[in-house]
Amino acid sequence: MVTNPDAILQLDRVTVRRGDKLLLDAVDWTVEEDERWVILGPNGAGKTTLLQLAATTLHATSGQVRVFGERLGRVDVFELRPRIGLSSAALAQRIPGGEVVSDVVVSAGYAVIGRWREAYGRLDVRRAKALLGRFGVAELADRRYGTLSEGERKRVQIARALMTDPELLLLDEPAAGMDLGGREDLLRRLTLLAADPDAPATVLVTHHVEEIPVGMTHAMLLNQGRVVAQGLIGQVLNSENLSATFGLSLRVESDGGRFYARAVV
Repeated sequence: MVTNPDAILQLDRVTVRRGDKLLLDAVDWTVEEDERWVILGPNGAGKTTLLQLAATTLHATSGQVRVFGERLGRVDVFELRPRIGLSSAALAQRIPGGEVVSDVVVSAGYAVIGRWREAYGRLDVRRAKALLGRFGVAELADRRYGTLSEGERKRVQIARALMTDPELLLLDEPAAGMDLGGREDLLRRLTLLAADPDAPATVLVTHHVEEIPVGMTHAMLLNQGRVVAQGLIGQVLNSENLSATFGLSLRVESDGGRFYARAVV
């Protein structure tokens, strides 16, 4: 693969092993500045591993990973991480239950979990509350994080991920655990984000095509650490590719930019 110095993210023949287990197998992938990617696949496909590489929290066994043009292994990742917004289950587990919601968001400015003695200005606090409002949870600003529902926590995490105005936004199953109404409301808000020309390049991981917001431009399908297909979303998300990805005969349909999949009976 030819190195693209302007790419937000670039993987060149990247393989990840843990002991005898192959998590990713020779993956090539490039994310450009104005792209919104969805990563889809069954449990154990390698989706979270891919996101960890993008977040600079994991190193490849072989191959090259470049983030913002910098090659991992030759750069201080702590200089890169403030430019990346991340919402993931692993990060969520580290947030103290007693933390005030507005502090969960605003503390992203210092790349810390849990507010200590950092000083935040009025503009920081105002931005944090505006982001909570953008994702429909402004009224939760003074609540304790541990009192929130799973869906509310996911929205707070996304607001936190956007706090530093990142260049790359990574969302790991943002709609998981939500009821139908909550999911549809969140997808509407993510659709607005995807349509914003000032929004960062985005990578969203999910198990379900129904959880893909309108406006995602590209898709990658993974199975057992290998890429089944990748490219423009309308060309990748079809019955043949999805059936190969999940090992089941599936029919994929789309309506108004949303996708739906059903087993072929």
